[in-house]
Amino acid sequence: MQRTELAASATGVFWLESDPVSGGNVIMTLEAGVGIPLLSRSFSARSQVNGYGGGALCAGPESVFAVEASGQQVYHIDTATGACSPLTDDDACYGGLSWDAAHHRVLAVREANGRQQLMGIALTDSESANCILHESEDFYSAPTVSADGRHLAWVSWSLPDMPWVASVLWTASIQRDGSLTQARRWPSPSKGSVQQPIFDGDDVIVLSDHEGWWQPWRLASSGQWHLLDGTREDHASAPWQLGERHHQCLPDGGWVRVRYQAGVGQLWLCSGNEETGVRIAREYVDFRCLVVQGQRVLCIARSSTRLDTVLSVDWATGHAEPLSGGEEPFPEMTLSQPELFSVPTSAGGGDPVSGFFYPPMLFASVRKSVPVILIAHGGPTSTAYPVLNLQTQFWCHQGFAVAEVNYRGSSGFGRAFRMALAGSWGQVDVADMERAARWLVANKAVDPARLFIQGRSSGGYTALLAMVQTDVFAAGASQFGVSDPRRLRAMTHRFESGYLDWLLGSPDDCPDNWQQRSPLAQADRLCRPMIFFQGAQDRVVVPQQTTAIVNALRRNGGSPEVYVYPDEGHGFRKQSNVADMLERLLRFYRRQSTDQ
Repeated sequence: MQRTELAASATGVFWLESDPVSGGNVIMTLEAGVGIPLLSRSFSARSQVNGYGGGALCAGPESVFAVEASGQQVYHIDTATGACSPLTDDDACYGGLSWDAAHHRVLAVREANGRQQLMGIALTDSESANCILHESEDFYSAPTVSADGRHLAWVSWSLPDMPWVASVLWTASIQRDGSLTQARRWPSPSKGSVQQPIFDGDDVIVLSDHEGWWQPWRLASSGQWHLLDGTREDHASAPWQLGERHHQCLPDGGWVRVRYQAGVGQLWLCSGNEETGVRIAREYVDFRCLVVQGQRVLCIARSSTRLDTVLSVDWATGHAEPLSGGEEPFPEMTLSQPELFSVPTSAGGGDPVSGFFYPPMLFASVRKSVPVILIAHGGPTSTAYPVLNLQTQFWCHQGFAVAEVNYRGSSGFGRAFRMALAGSWGQVDVADMERAARWLVANKAVDPARLFIQGRSSGGYTALLAMVQTDVFAAGASQFGVSDPRRLRAMTHRFESGYLDWLLGSPDDCPDNWQQRSPLAQADRLCRPMIFFQGAQDRVVVPQQTTAIVNALRRNGGSPEVYVYPDEGHGFRKQSNVADMLERLLRFYRRQSTDQ
């Protein structure tokens, strides 16, 4: 059960919780210390802005505001009565919600007809009408208002860039009627990606990677940039979704921040009378959605052994306690624990590629070597974290080891490591998966004849190319994976419309890349067993991607397995479908293990 999108105000604490039956996101709140649904479970909150959403929930002093999943409109929810009414009524999608206390409205990113706008959304008809605050940029995120209500900050970026390649901080003054004036760009001292601006008085604190890492910087009203923390670690993850919050200022002048080290999230706290911070809540390995509520900091915390936790931290003492969640999914069962591993990218050294190895919990004592499933995360500019994953535990309790690999291009390891994927997708990621496999054979007693590879979305692309380009893996699994980058480029949504050219080079300048790194174009070289899973409603990697390569493999005499789920999109959400996929994958891997 996944918990996301935390919001809090004087009216309470609220978060989204996935419903494994329907696949929707239920708005939850606390009542007498127990998490309960705020509304009927039929109301699902999810944004579709940029295709990946985020920021579908925010809280005001007496109300909660949420983006309803099916219609993508913003709703006002009275927390006292449960009354729910729409604030918008159009054909747009909304996301990135935040509360503007000074002007008693919701700020949001609006997406319609291939354009985005920064919006102010009024709560009642008697107040000023919904208004466009800014609309000259291609993309918007992270609108935030200063405490005195006089200033607004946000982040924008322009095609063909992705937000983790190049983005810009903006500020503006807010007039008494709520409109903006003196809107101004604040480019970082050198090219970089900025995210998550917050106000500290009139100054803006933003996470910028223009010196190599997403670090906190203070932009003074004079325009000077000042580094606040020189720790050479990323203080945020790649901003695939709107509404992420990895740092906050505290009322006493201190701060709370997340740092990532080798894929592990750490929570650091500094009170106003201290010069350096201390690490707290060490039993958790990832932290999201930080928000200050009175004397405490709230966040969604994840661990390797428990389900997602709504965590409360007393910022004066550093004491942390769970408010909801944190359940042990199987109290009677011993879980496989992640072991960090690291392997050089080449014999001569270079950036190490790391990951997390999960040893099998079944048969490990009676077999000299075990089968292993290497997992290429999606994105591909994303990250594998050592958090509890019930699918990973499923494999470990079926006698398989699992290795999740943070290949070059993953986020959380600095800008240079992330940018290594530029023009090299289908090369460095595949090479790193192969090196990880060989390292595991040499160091973790896994069976070289039973190395399997699987991935979701772009991870499926990496898995397919690994099956084409190397002879290391005995079989592979593609879960709604990319098979034809050229066709994806022609059909992809606006957010990623320049991403493939960044990953592979433009087709005009680098035509060989698009041929040699296309699993579909190289399908005649894919001779070992493959299994495919696809959602029929997938709008990111459309079903034709899977259909095309399956047909190509069959024309070449192969017999790939393929399973299509009519009620799933990009990422399977329904419990019954996930269970069916795991059962079919298990039979597939066992059959390949027996055939060796």
